[in-house]
Amino acid sequence: MNIKQPRVRIQTEDFELGAETQALRAGGGGGIGAVVAFVGTVRDSSHGQRVSAMELEHYPGMTEAAIEAMIDAAFARFDILAARVIHRVGALLACDQIVLVLVASAHRGQAFQACEFLMDYLKTQAPFWKKETTPEGADWVDARDSDDAALARWGLVSNNASA
Repeated sequence: MNIKQPRVRIQTEDFELGAETQALRAGGGGGIGAVVAFVGTVRDSSHGQRVSAMELEHYPGMTEAAIEAMIDAAFARFDILAARVIHRVGALLACDQIVLVLVASAHRGQAFQACEFLMDYLKTQAPFWKKETTPEGADWVDARDSDDAALARWGLVSNNASA
């Protein structure tokens, strides 16, 4: 049975990997031989300091559209059958789940590559703003050169860290 599920969800509530994987497989049609998942969590340390919490903000509508475009780009580059991105916003604690990227394909190689591509794209192109809380207080997280470099390996340019 092919069940239509949204490809992008921005939400405050947590997600369950097993249920999301099952839903992707149910809606992905035939031919799925591999499902690759990436679950990102709130780090409990950053730059040598303990992180107790993170707050994420986004532009509703704009964020979903940007991630939809990323998924379209993944479909254009890789032989994949289904993809889904769930990203949480609001107040999160250290070690909470923050992002889920799921990709289904006939073969594992394409699914792994597409999943990594989507994460590299998300880190640099999705309009999210993150504020970490440490013992020193709360600070906005700056873009990282390493994230721009990860995107560049796909032939895409981002100068977020240099801006």
